[in-house]
Amino acid sequence: MSADVLLRVRETLPHLSASERRVAEAVLDDPRVVRESTITELAGTSGAAASTVARFCQRLGFDGYRQFRAAVIAALGYDDARLEEFDLGEGEIDADDPPEEVAAKIAFQEVRAIQATMAALDIAATVRAAEALGAARRIVLYGTGSSSLTAQDLCQKLARIGLAAVVETDVHLALSRASLLSAGDVVVGVSSRGETHETLDVLQAARRAGATTVSITNATSSSLDAVSDVVLRSSVRESRLRSGATASRIAQLAIVDVLFVLVLRQDFARLSESLRVTYDAVRSRRGDA
Repeated sequence: MSADVLLRVRETLPHLSASERRVAEAVLDDPRVVRESTITELAGTSGAAASTVARFCQRLGFDGYRQFRAAVIAALGYDDARLEEFDLGEGEIDADDPPEEVAAKIAFQEVRAIQATMAALDIAATVRAAEALGAARRIVLYGTGSSSLTAQDLCQKLARIGLAAVVETDVHLALSRASLLSAGDVVVGVSSRGETHETLDVLQAARRAGATTVSITNATSSSLDAVSDVVLRSSVRESRLRSGATASRIAQLAIVDVLFVLVLRQDFARLSESLRVTYDAVRSRRGDA
Protein backbone atom coordinates (compact mmCIF):
# COMPACT_ATOMS: atom_id res chain seq x y z
CA MET A 1 0.00 0.00 0.00
CA SER A 2 1.21 3.54 -0.71
CA ALA A 3 2.65 5.41 2.26
CA ASP A 4 0.29 8.28 1.42
CA VAL A 5 -3.26 7.19 2.22
CA LEU A 6 -4.83 10.09 0.29
CA LEU A 7 -2.86 9.16 -2.82
CA ARG A 8 -4.11 5.61 -2.39
CA VAL A 9 -7.72 6.87 -2.19
CA ARG A 10 -7.31 8.82 -5.44
CA GLU A 11 -5.74 5.90 -7.29
CA THR A 12 -8.42 3.48 -6.12
CA LEU A 13 -11.27 5.64 -7.50
CA PRO A 14 -11.63 3.82 -10.86
CA HIS A 15 -12.03 0.48 -9.09
CA LEU A 16 -14.76 1.50 -6.63
CA SER A 17 -18.50 0.99 -6.79
CA ALA A 18 -20.69 4.09 -7.21
CA SER A 19 -21.47 4.29 -3.49
CA GLU A 20 -17.85 3.70 -2.45
CA ARG A 21 -16.80 6.37 -4.93
CA ARG A 22 -19.01 8.91 -3.14
CA VAL A 23 -17.13 8.17 0.08
CA ALA A 24 -13.76 8.55 -1.68
CA GLU A 25 -14.78 11.84 -3.28
CA ALA A 26 -15.95 13.22 0.08
CA VAL A 27 -12.59 12.31 1.61
CA LEU A 28 -10.61 13.83 -1.26
CA ASP A 29 -12.76 16.98 -1.33
CA ASP A 30 -11.92 17.68 2.32
CA PRO A 31 -9.71 15.10 4.09
CA ARG A 32 -10.21 16.92 7.40
CA VAL A 33 -13.78 15.66 7.46
CA VAL A 34 -12.34 12.25 8.37
CA ARG A 35 -10.46 13.68 11.33
CA GLU A 36 -13.64 15.24 12.66
CA SER A 37 -16.17 12.49 11.86
CA THR A 38 -17.31 9.14 13.12
CA ILE A 39 -18.05 6.45 10.54
CA THR A 40 -21.74 7.34 10.76
CA GLU A 41 -21.02 11.05 10.23
CA LEU A 42 -18.78 10.37 7.23
CA ALA A 43 -21.53 8.15 5.81
CA GLY A 44 -23.99 11.02 6.16
CA THR A 45 -21.59 13.51 4.55
CA SER A 46 -20.99 11.24 1.57
CA GLY A 47 -24.57 10.05 1.17
CA ALA A 48 -23.59 6.43 1.73
CA ALA A 49 -24.32 3.79 4.34
CA ALA A 50 -21.94 3.16 7.23
CA SER A 51 -21.42 -0.35 5.86
CA THR A 52 -20.26 1.21 2.58
CA VAL A 53 -17.71 3.35 4.44
CA ALA A 54 -16.44 0.22 6.21
CA ARG A 55 -16.18 -1.65 2.90
CA PHE A 56 -14.37 1.32 1.34
CA CYS A 57 -11.78 1.26 4.15
CA GLN A 58 -11.24 -2.46 3.64
CA ARG A 59 -10.78 -1.89 -0.09
CA LEU A 60 -7.84 0.33 0.81
CA GLY A 61 -6.32 -2.43 2.93
CA PHE A 62 -7.41 -1.25 6.38
CA ASP A 63 -9.11 -3.39 9.00
CA GLY A 64 -11.81 -0.78 9.41
CA TYR A 65 -12.67 2.89 9.72
CA ARG A 66 -10.67 3.46 12.90
CA GLN A 67 -7.41 2.37 11.25
CA PHE A 68 -8.22 4.37 8.10
CA ARG A 69 -9.02 7.47 10.16
CA ALA A 70 -5.71 7.17 12.03
CA ALA A 71 -3.82 7.01 8.71
CA VAL A 72 -5.60 10.10 7.38
CA ILE A 73 -4.91 12.01 10.61
CA ALA A 74 -1.22 11.07 10.34
CA ALA A 75 -1.11 12.27 6.72
CA LEU A 76 -2.82 15.56 7.64
CA GLY A 77 -0.43 16.08 10.54
CA TYR A 78 2.53 15.65 8.23
CA ASP A 79 1.06 18.08 5.72
CA ASP A 80 0.29 20.63 8.44
CA ALA A 81 3.91 20.51 9.64
CA ARG A 82 5.23 21.04 6.09
CA LEU A 83 2.75 23.88 5.47
CA GLU A 84 4.00 25.61 8.61
CA GLU A 85 7.58 25.11 7.42
CA PHE A 86 6.73 26.86 4.13
CA ASP A 87 4.62 29.49 5.93
CA LEU A 88 1.47 28.48 4.04
CA GLY A 89 -2.13 28.19 5.15
CA GLU A 90 -2.90 25.47 2.57
CA GLY A 91 -0.98 23.79 -0.24
CA GLU A 92 -3.40 24.00 -3.15
CA ILE A 93 -2.63 26.63 -5.79
CA ASP A 94 -5.43 29.09 -6.48
CA ALA A 95 -5.72 31.18 -9.62
CA ASP A 96 -5.52 34.44 -7.64
CA ASP A 97 -2.45 33.50 -5.54
CA PRO A 98 0.36 36.09 -5.68
CA PRO A 99 3.52 34.88 -7.48
CA GLU A 100 5.53 34.41 -4.27
CA GLU A 101 2.80 32.17 -2.85
CA VAL A 102 2.65 30.14 -6.07
CA ALA A 103 6.40 29.58 -5.74
CA ALA A 104 6.07 28.53 -2.09
CA LYS A 105 3.22 26.13 -2.85
CA ILE A 106 5.08 24.51 -5.72
CA ALA A 107 8.09 24.06 -3.43
CA PHE A 108 5.84 22.50 -0.78
CA GLN A 109 4.25 20.09 -3.26
CA GLU A 110 7.56 19.04 -4.79
CA VAL A 111 9.26 18.47 -1.44
CA ARG A 112 6.23 16.45 -0.30
CA ALA A 113 6.36 14.41 -3.51
CA ILE A 114 10.05 13.56 -3.14
CA GLN A 115 9.74 12.68 0.55
CA ALA A 116 6.65 10.52 0.01
CA THR A 117 8.29 8.78 -2.96
CA MET A 118 11.50 8.00 -1.09
CA ALA A 119 9.54 6.75 1.94
CA ALA A 120 7.49 4.35 -0.21
CA LEU A 121 10.16 3.38 -2.77
CA ASP A 122 10.65 -0.37 -3.13
CA ILE A 123 14.41 -0.54 -2.54
CA ALA A 124 14.69 -4.23 -3.47
CA ALA A 125 12.97 -3.55 -6.81
CA THR A 126 15.22 -0.53 -7.41
CA VAL A 127 18.32 -2.66 -6.76
CA ARG A 128 17.05 -5.30 -9.22
CA ALA A 129 16.49 -2.63 -11.87
CA ALA A 130 19.97 -1.17 -11.27
CA GLU A 131 21.59 -4.60 -11.53
CA ALA A 132 19.78 -5.27 -14.81
CA LEU A 133 20.88 -1.91 -16.22
CA GLY A 134 24.47 -2.34 -15.07
CA ALA A 135 24.73 -5.72 -16.78
CA ALA A 136 22.73 -4.82 -19.90
CA ARG A 137 24.22 -5.10 -23.38
CA ARG A 138 21.67 -2.68 -24.80
CA ILE A 139 19.25 -0.31 -23.06
CA VAL A 140 16.23 1.34 -24.69
CA LEU A 141 14.24 4.02 -22.87
CA TYR A 142 10.82 5.30 -23.86
CA GLY A 143 8.13 7.67 -22.63
CA THR A 144 5.59 10.00 -24.20
CA GLY A 145 4.98 13.66 -23.38
CA SER A 146 6.46 14.76 -20.07
CA SER A 147 7.37 11.12 -19.29
CA SER A 148 9.85 11.35 -22.17
CA LEU A 149 11.79 13.93 -20.14
CA THR A 150 12.36 11.37 -17.38
CA ALA A 151 13.48 8.78 -19.94
CA GLN A 152 15.87 11.30 -21.51
CA ASP A 153 17.36 12.19 -18.13
CA LEU A 154 18.10 8.55 -17.31
CA CYS A 155 19.51 7.96 -20.79
CA GLN A 156 21.86 10.93 -20.47
CA LYS A 157 23.13 9.66 -17.12
CA LEU A 158 23.70 6.11 -18.33
CA ALA A 159 25.40 7.27 -21.52
CA ARG A 160 27.80 9.41 -19.48
CA ILE A 161 29.17 6.27 -17.79
CA GLY A 162 29.55 4.36 -21.04
CA LEU A 163 26.42 2.20 -21.03
CA ALA A 164 24.79 1.48 -24.39
CA ALA A 165 21.60 3.45 -23.74
CA VAL A 166 19.34 5.14 -26.26
CA VAL A 167 16.07 7.00 -25.79
CA GLU A 168 13.40 6.95 -28.47
CA THR A 169 10.66 9.54 -28.84
CA ASP A 170 9.08 7.96 -31.93
CA VAL A 171 6.97 4.94 -31.02
CA HIS A 172 7.68 3.17 -34.31
CA LEU A 173 11.43 3.40 -33.76
CA ALA A 174 10.99 2.35 -30.13
CA LEU A 175 8.94 -0.68 -31.17
CA SER A 176 11.52 -1.58 -33.81
CA ARG A 177 14.38 -1.41 -31.31
CA ALA A 178 12.44 -3.28 -28.63
CA SER A 179 11.50 -6.12 -30.97
CA LEU A 180 15.16 -6.70 -31.88
CA LEU A 181 16.35 -7.02 -28.28
CA SER A 182 17.03 -10.29 -26.48
CA ALA A 183 17.91 -11.68 -23.07
CA GLY A 184 20.48 -9.46 -21.40
CA ASP A 185 18.95 -6.27 -22.81
CA VAL A 186 16.73 -3.85 -20.89
CA VAL A 187 13.83 -1.56 -21.81
CA VAL A 188 12.74 1.18 -19.42
CA GLY A 189 9.26 2.63 -19.94
CA VAL A 190 7.98 5.74 -18.14
CA SER A 191 4.24 6.40 -17.75
CA SER A 192 2.81 8.43 -14.87
CA ARG A 193 -0.64 6.81 -14.99
CA GLY A 194 0.59 3.45 -16.26
CA GLU A 195 -1.96 3.32 -19.09
CA THR A 196 -0.16 4.97 -22.02
CA HIS A 197 -0.79 2.61 -24.94
CA GLU A 198 2.47 3.39 -26.75
CA THR A 199 4.56 2.68 -23.65
CA LEU A 200 2.66 -0.53 -22.96
CA ASP A 201 3.24 -1.66 -26.55
CA VAL A 202 6.99 -0.98 -26.35
CA LEU A 203 7.36 -2.91 -23.10
CA GLN A 204 5.26 -5.77 -24.45
CA ALA A 205 7.43 -5.98 -27.58
CA ALA A 206 10.57 -6.04 -25.43
CA ARG A 207 9.16 -8.75 -23.20
CA ARG A 208 8.25 -10.93 -26.20
CA ALA A 209 11.83 -10.51 -27.43
CA GLY A 210 13.18 -11.74 -24.08
CA ALA A 211 14.49 -8.44 -22.71
CA THR A 212 14.07 -7.31 -19.10
CA THR A 213 11.36 -4.66 -18.75
CA VAL A 214 11.48 -1.90 -16.13
CA SER A 215 8.82 0.76 -15.62
CA ILE A 216 8.61 4.02 -13.69
CA THR A 217 5.10 5.16 -12.79
CA ASN A 218 2.98 7.05 -10.30
CA ALA A 219 0.21 4.42 -10.42
CA THR A 220 -0.30 2.06 -7.50
CA SER A 221 -1.61 -0.55 -9.94
CA SER A 222 -2.06 -0.30 -13.70
CA SER A 223 -1.73 -2.11 -17.01
CA LEU A 224 2.00 -1.38 -16.79
CA ASP A 225 2.36 -4.02 -14.07
CA ALA A 226 1.47 -6.84 -16.46
CA VAL A 227 4.27 -6.01 -18.92
CA SER A 228 7.01 -5.06 -16.44
CA ASP A 229 9.52 -7.31 -14.71
CA VAL A 230 10.31 -4.49 -12.27
CA VAL A 231 8.04 -1.56 -11.35
CA LEU A 232 9.36 1.56 -9.61
CA ARG A 233 6.63 3.80 -8.22
CA SER A 234 6.55 7.46 -7.25
CA SER A 235 4.00 8.69 -4.69
CA VAL A 236 2.44 11.98 -5.73
CA ARG A 237 -0.96 13.59 -5.16
CA GLU A 238 -2.21 15.78 -7.98
CA SER A 239 -3.63 19.16 -7.06
CA ARG A 240 -6.58 21.06 -8.49
CA LEU A 241 -4.45 23.02 -10.95
CA ARG A 242 -2.43 19.89 -11.80
CA SER A 243 0.81 21.16 -10.29
CA GLY A 244 0.88 17.53 -9.21
CA ALA A 245 1.88 16.77 -12.80
CA THR A 246 5.00 18.83 -12.11
CA ALA A 247 5.56 17.14 -8.77
CA SER A 248 5.19 13.73 -10.42
CA ARG A 249 8.01 14.52 -12.81
CA ILE A 250 10.22 15.72 -9.95
CA ALA A 251 9.52 12.50 -8.02
CA GLN A 252 10.34 10.39 -11.09
CA LEU A 253 13.63 12.26 -11.50
CA ALA A 254 14.43 11.49 -7.87
CA ILE A 255 13.89 7.79 -8.62
CA VAL A 256 16.19 8.14 -11.64
CA ASP A 257 18.89 9.64 -9.41
CA VAL A 258 18.66 6.74 -6.96
CA LEU A 259 18.68 4.23 -9.81
CA PHE A 260 21.72 5.85 -11.43
CA VAL A 261 23.78 5.91 -8.23
CA LEU A 262 22.94 2.25 -7.60
CA VAL A 263 24.19 1.44 -11.12
CA LEU A 264 27.32 3.51 -10.56
CA ARG A 265 28.24 1.84 -7.28
CA GLN A 266 28.29 -1.63 -8.88
CA ASP A 267 31.67 -0.81 -10.46
CA PHE A 268 32.40 2.54 -8.90
CA ALA A 269 36.07 2.93 -9.86
CA ARG A 270 35.56 2.20 -13.55
CA LEU A 271 32.21 3.92 -14.02
CA SER A 272 33.16 7.03 -12.04
CA GLU A 273 36.22 7.33 -14.25
CA SER A 274 33.92 7.23 -17.29
CA LEU A 275 31.86 9.97 -15.67
CA ARG A 276 35.01 12.07 -15.14
CA VAL A 277 36.22 11.56 -18.71
CA THR A 278 32.86 12.53 -20.22
CA TYR A 279 32.59 15.51 -17.89
CA ASP A 280 36.04 16.74 -18.94
CA ALA A 281 35.15 16.25 -22.61
CA VAL A 282 32.01 18.36 -22.27
CA ARG A 283 33.69 21.00 -20.10
CA SER A 284 36.64 21.40 -22.48
CA ARG A 285 34.33 22.34 -25.34
CA ARG A 286 34.88 26.12 -25.25
CA GLY A 287 34.34 26.21 -21.53
CA ASP A 288 30.88 24.57 -21.59
CA ALA A 289 29.73 22.68 -18.46
